Amino acid sequence: MKSAKQKPSKGKQVFRIVLLVGTFISLWFVPWILVKAWILPLPKTVQEQVDQTLSYGFDGVIVYVDEAGKPPAFYTAGYHNKEQKIPAKPNALFKIASISKLYVAVAITKLAYTNQLSLDKTLTDFFPELEGRIENANEITIRMMVQHRSGIPNFTDNPDFWKNQPNTNTDVLQYALDLPANFEPNKDYGYSNTNYLLLSRIIEQVTGGPRQDYFKTEILIPLGLNNTFGSLDEVKNLDDVMSGYYVGIEDDFKTEDQGMIATAEDVGKFLRALNDGTLLNESEMKLYSSLYEFNHGGLVPGYQCMAEYHKDIDAVVVQFMNTTDFEGYQWNLLEITHSRVVKILRKAKDK
Repeated sequence: MKSAKQKPSKGKQVFRIVLLVGTFISLWFVPWILVKAWILPLPKTVQEQVDQTLSYGFDGVIVYVDEAGKPPAFYTAGYHNKEQKIPAKPNALFKIASISKLYVAVAITKLAYTNQLSLDKTLTDFFPELEGRIENANEITIRMMVQHRSGIPNFTDNPDFWKNQPNTNTDVLQYALDLPANFEPNKDYGYSNTNYLLLSRIIEQVTGGPRQDYFKTEILIPLGLNNTFGSLDEVKNLDDVMSGYYVGIEDDFKTEDQGMIATAEDVGKFLRALNDGTLLNESEMKLYSSLYEFNHGGLVPGYQCMAEYHKDIDAVVVQFMNTTDFEGYQWNLLEITHSRVVKILRKAKDK
């Protein structure tokens, strides 16, 4: 049975005021914990590296490795739920955050390839009501939004987005409306979650159904991905979802609906298929390559993850870590520990 969702506690509400915006700010100095993570001797095995990450303040870690010619390998450390002392599970469901942008980009590519939409159509071609609400809406194309070259403000950069969490029954697009553009269309690059919010709505307008239905038809079912979901509402048992924690906040963020959810294995299978041409035909692959990247990270309160394909060793590495913080140190540590896992795999490959 699905557990009932809970209202955010006072601790979470206080956290919202602090904001996640500071996660990626430049730091005046490099904290010792980051230096330590870099300079420690490289362990001989991936499991040793995963175990080591717990000393950096992470509550739970899952690493999935798919090396060509070998069975997929799973590595875990810490807790799936620290309050109940449940060990981390390799098959746990996890909130994949912005990794979902890869699925959106694939969907847009397929719709463009089948001539169901034109990448040169503008935002106002789909949403005429946004003219005057989003600057340059009549010049911003689908292509620009996929490439983060639209100049549309990022709604998660708006302090009101965080103050009003969990934004129940609120259209979060409002946090990007009536603001000056970050730059003129196609004149610069600026990562914006608003781009992919709008692209998801365009997918639904073109297909006439929920975004996740199109993902199922074109991505999930063909690849046999049975453990990828559009939201918490689709998850039959909430206990299957790994708990998420924020440094300084005692609450579990698991019950908050924060987008797509999947197992590390499902993400890994998707990423390999995206990179090796299994998911896209030759023409689609050429089009996709001109639009978006092939690896991605993701971050929402309580959850951070990274999914990368490394061509030199023909390996997919997916890393889930269920602890985040305001300063961004935990994200830096994710990047460091992920790179060290890859170094271990490279060294083993060279032997």
